[in-house]
Amino acid sequence: MHAMNRRTDRSDGTGADPRGARDTDVIVVGAGPTGLLLAGDLAEAGLGVTLLERRPAEISNLTRALVVHARTLEQLDARGLADELVAGGHPLTGLRLFGRATIDPTQLRSRFPFVLVTPQFEVERVLERRARRAGVTFRHDSEVLGLDQDAEGVTVRFRTAEGLGSVRAAYVVGTDGVRSTIREAVGLPFPGKSVIRSLVLADVRLTQEPDSPLMVNANGEAFALIASFGGGWYRVIGWNRHHQADDDSPADLDEVRELTRLALGSDYGIHDARWVSRFHSDERQVPTYRVGRVFLAGDAAHVHSPAGGMGMNTGLQDAANLSWKLAAVLQGQAPDSLLDSYQTERHPVGKQVLRSSGALIRIALLPTGPGPAVRALAAQLVNRVRPLSRRAIRTISGIGIAYPAGPGAHPLAGHRAPDFRLAGGSRLYELLRQGRFVLITPAGEPGVPQAPASGGDSPRPADDRVVTASWRSERRTALLVRPDGYIAWATDATAPAARTAALRGAVAHWTGTEDGASIATALTSPAHAADTPAGR
Repeated sequence: MHAMNRRTDRSDGTGADPRGARDTDVIVVGAGPTGLLLAGDLAEAGLGVTLLERRPAEISNLTRALVVHARTLEQLDARGLADELVAGGHPLTGLRLFGRATIDPTQLRSRFPFVLVTPQFEVERVLERRARRAGVTFRHDSEVLGLDQDAEGVTVRFRTAEGLGSVRAAYVVGTDGVRSTIREAVGLPFPGKSVIRSLVLADVRLTQEPDSPLMVNANGEAFALIASFGGGWYRVIGWNRHHQADDDSPADLDEVRELTRLALGSDYGIHDARWVSRFHSDERQVPTYRVGRVFLAGDAAHVHSPAGGMGMNTGLQDAANLSWKLAAVLQGQAPDSLLDSYQTERHPVGKQVLRSSGALIRIALLPTGPGPAVRALAAQLVNRVRPLSRRAIRTISGIGIAYPAGPGAHPLAGHRAPDFRLAGGSRLYELLRQGRFVLITPAGEPGVPQAPASGGDSPRPADDRVVTASWRSERRTALLVRPDGYIAWATDATAPAARTAALRGAVAHWTGTEDGASIATALTSPAHAADTPAGR
């Protein structure tokens, strides 16, 4: 990404200047996957970022997430991280639900047509390394006590082993989980209810290796999931209808073995647990993801059942949606009102995930009686009705997420952009690693810069906001793709004057109203074309 003058964190525990002086640009609270991706994006954009985390640096987070879906892998690919994660995980080309229903990710039009089984700590590892390299200031062992915001910024108060401190920024993002201190500090309710209690979580070794790195089944009496962590360790998550207890009630290996046998038909010789705990699962969502200069993302904003493995994935996509907007506003390239679109776009997605995961868990846990018949019918529909099967995998994978585009917009606007192959051998998600908008235009169009031949220089930005490329095919549609990989604008107009006018309006709208028209003019001028690798 392009750089700007980086602000440094000047917080020294003596308090921030209440008159508006900032110690950093953005404070992120919570060093889970959502917070790490967001902080890394902002720092790579040249912004000052302070990340506050309650846990000491040497204590890792309790890992519950086990899978990374295709859309999240695409977002990680746009940051150059996906291939490493895939190499160390277990790609699955089929996902079985209820014992009979099979979800087929190979039908996805994606570079990642599979479900990747990998523990959350591996996702955190690659994201933390990136964030540190980008210059994020980490403050572990920092318990947030509250915040104060005004028209100029936000001051966050925290406590460390050395005493009390504070840090001030233009914006704060709470990614601090289901018990979010930031959510409480801004007075947001977290309406919802518990949907399943007495879930048991354990990290164990097995005597018998399962048939797949991810085994899951439910039969009304019990639910169980076994996933490989690598190194001989497996995560077991399960529930037994006949053994319900409070969260603080101890769980042991006998209980884990029993629920696994009930749901999967075998306990696979479970032994040597390094972790056994009990928890419950809620369905909750805040009414708004923004309060002034404070935002919520991930589990701080929405939480749901583990069915479908969509929790961590949804949080990471929250971060990808918000980060480029914060960067644009802080760099003076967009008005503050752009940040309102975070609520408009992501709140409905969170609501949809609650519905989808809720439907899965309710079908899975239907008791003996109606349960088997309902699960059999659901499996039959998913397996035999192709449109339903396609919709199911697009929903679970995140590939099917689209954002409102407004009246009169092109049908492609608001939809996720596939990883288009472009002229010169490049592809879209490689260009998105620059953190800019990508303008894709027809090959050979007069006055439009072309992508270089394979092995040449990277496509050059028109300025520090837009990278230009052209189709490898004869496609005539022009697209403007947002930094998060969604199509901001498209046109099928072929008349040069009509196309240029539409392009000017789109670039002006998305990259800053003040000088967007001049950027668009530069993009379509012969002078600019002559200054590109292809033009030269």
